[in-house]
Amino acid sequence: MHTLIKILTGFLLVFILFSCTYNSQEKTENSQYAIQDSATVAMAKTQIIHLLDSFNIAAANADFNSYFNYFAEDAVFIGTDAAEYWTKPDFMLWAKPHFDCGKTWDFKAIERHIYFSPDGNIAWFDELLNTQMKICRGSGVLIKHKKNWKIKQYVLSMTIPNSQTSTIVKLKAPIEDEIIKNLTQ
Repeated sequence: MHTLIKILTGFLLVFILFSCTYNSQEKTENSQYAIQDSATVAMAKTQIIHLLDSFNIAAANADFNSYFNYFAEDAVFIGTDAAEYWTKPDFMLWAKPHFDCGKTWDFKAIERHIYFSPDGNIAWFDELLNTQMKICRGSGVLIKHKKNWKIKQYVLSMTIPNSQTSTIVKLKAPIEDEIIKNLTQ
């Protein structure tokens, strides 16, 4: 019986030590996250807001090099058309003639939300944009590259008022039915 009590006491001590260590580590991680939330996240949000606004300004000014420098090398751009899924080089090739003749797009953010991974190296956002297509939604993923943020994925979509969905579906059905058929064969 005495041996059983010693074994149980030993297990209890190991359990208590593990619990204290685990709770201490958890508190340290949470306090580091709190520091990141208050100072680092505020600074990162400011950097990302500046990046996204500058990205839109570069497009409006037909500044090809500046615009594409905001993208990571392996970035993807997904446009409003179902066929618009471009790697950075493909998107650059498509966009170059538009930038060369100054016929680009002018998007202005009217609402934006930014979120971060716990380690602070990945951010994602969604925004409403005032565009020549009226309100569009931009969303995407950014990665921290050295000390700067780069766009890893950008998705542009047009918004459709719910009350107009059936009308829009009728307009796009002939085109998109063909796309669906080709992609599901």
